[in-house]
Amino acid sequence: MEIRNIAIIAHVDHGKTTLTDALMRQTGVAEEGVSMDSNALELERGITIYSKNASIFFPSTGSTHSTTAQGGELVESTSSLQASSGRPVTKINIVDTPGHADFGSEVERVLRSIDSVLLVVDAQEGPMPQTKFVLKKSLELGLKPIVVINKIDKPAARPNWVHEKIIELFMDLGASDEQLNFSVVYAVAREGIAKINLADNSTDLSPLLEVILKEVPLASSEELNQKPLRVQPFNLAYDNFMGRLAIGRIYEGVIKTGSNVFIKTAAGESRRGKINKIFTFEGLKRKEVQEAVSGDIVIIAGLPDIFIGETICSDESQEALPSITIDEPTISLNFLVNNSPFAGREGKFVTSRQIRERLERELEVNVGLKIDFASGDYFKVYGRGELHIAILLENMRREGYELQVSKPLVIFKEALGKKLEPFEEVTINVPNNMVGMVIEKMAKRKGGMMSMDPEKNHTRIIFEIPTRGLLGFRSEFLIDTKGEGIMYSRVIGFRPFAGDINKQELGSMVSMADGKALGFSLYNLQDRGTLYIGAGVEVYTGMVIGNAAKGNDMVVNPTKGKQLTNMRSKASDEAITLTTPLEITLERGLEIVGDDEYLEVTPKSIRLRKKFLTEADRTRAKRSGNV
Repeated sequence: MEIRNIAIIAHVDHGKTTLTDALMRQTGVAEEGVSMDSNALELERGITIYSKNASIFFPSTGSTHSTTAQGGELVESTSSLQASSGRPVTKINIVDTPGHADFGSEVERVLRSIDSVLLVVDAQEGPMPQTKFVLKKSLELGLKPIVVINKIDKPAARPNWVHEKIIELFMDLGASDEQLNFSVVYAVAREGIAKINLADNSTDLSPLLEVILKEVPLASSEELNQKPLRVQPFNLAYDNFMGRLAIGRIYEGVIKTGSNVFIKTAAGESRRGKINKIFTFEGLKRKEVQEAVSGDIVIIAGLPDIFIGETICSDESQEALPSITIDEPTISLNFLVNNSPFAGREGKFVTSRQIRERLERELEVNVGLKIDFASGDYFKVYGRGELHIAILLENMRREGYELQVSKPLVIFKEALGKKLEPFEEVTINVPNNMVGMVIEKMAKRKGGMMSMDPEKNHTRIIFEIPTRGLLGFRSEFLIDTKGEGIMYSRVIGFRPFAGDINKQELGSMVSMADGKALGFSLYNLQDRGTLYIGAGVEVYTGMVIGNAAKGNDMVVNPTKGKQLTNMRSKASDEAITLTTPLEITLERGLEIVGDDEYLEVTPKSIRLRKKFLTEADRTRAKRSGNV
């Protein structure tokens, strides 16, 4: 059976996962309602966080469970698999990749293991920042994309304009002549429809599948099967019974259950291992097989110390495959044991040892993460962005972990005697009447405007800005634009230090008392800034309950109630009205946490607090320079 390997890449919300789901339904390997985004966080946020594998078969056989009995065991028979039409069946391995820049490491390692990509682009928005990022990575690896212009049913769709913009993007990124000669398919992924030409009448995704068979190179051959085994994992998984699992591509040879192998590192070091079980994919399901051939993507059990990028081979003398390179982290922050007055109330895992073990497990599968365990007081975590760290924290709190983290800081580098810092390309879409405000605020944060493209009632502006300038800006941007603005960014590399950035600093409202916040007190405070809590919320001394508009910290008593008297007054007895507090989410908390503050993360709560809880301790710390 022929095998072809593709990845689906795109910007956030351009339809990658929807298209993959539709392909699985059409080929009969998944039912209605089954989706690649099965993780709870992915479903809640509506984005792909983790890359996932699926396999489809085209033309469809009606059933892919073709097995024969050999020695009492069921063994998959694929060599003679044919569709009802008589055409040989091709197995297409699909890898769905994240669309957010913070998870670029997921995309990078996947692209090394496939032979082509489906570049999905929204027919209205056109190429966006992450489109550039994933396409650049694909072109650098020599891949020839198939472009899918999706959502052509949108009222504001402009597929011809988008096609032109895609060509321009290919040229800007230095595509070769062969890469520029890409195929284009128009689609409505939600309806499961694809067309070669906009005027075509189509009822399914067969046109896209035919293009895949035509354009994507074969991954398997008898010649490759005859070579010694070489497999490289590009992802890891974990099973409670089988332990660590390696997900990788078989580049050469045939892998068999029970065979002894060597695991080689990029440095040439080797160690022995044994294959206990092998799984291939059928839709999203794992299917155990006794052997798998070159070109296929498999799950391997039995190698407890395997890591991403290592080479599994049959002969110790074989050369290791090139290692998988990952872009460097851009921010760092400290993970600490929670020592607030509310510590231990909600979490099951609260000790330094438990947090360390959890972070060590994360390193095994999250290659975009780096952690320094050298300090005894905290763990320094390096990540690709605030969302990258927020997802890790969200997973930990859902598992029962309780901790606190410091303010994220940008990572600086030295090169040729110059101080370098990470820069990002930011694309902003805002109503025309807000353009001036956005340009002014980005300029204050050292953002340089690269282009401005008015589009009817909205304007698209592209800036290049230090990552420092973006920290803390997203929440401010949403408030300033009243939710009408859209902002995307991607890391474009390290550049010379841009100088000091004078941001509009907000002070903190800090509680001076323990107890429950009362409506009377909050009513008197809400005009002094923005509150993070509502009435009835339990607070402690040193907890940050809101921001102070004037820029300086303000010590307040949110537990103070109304003084009772024997006199009645109409004015004093009127009902108070509290504004809705600004909810502290993980992403927002990471943006607004101050230099002298911690973000307290527990399974049920997210709070801001001062590092030193009492005003006296904060004063002493400031004098001694410990803040």
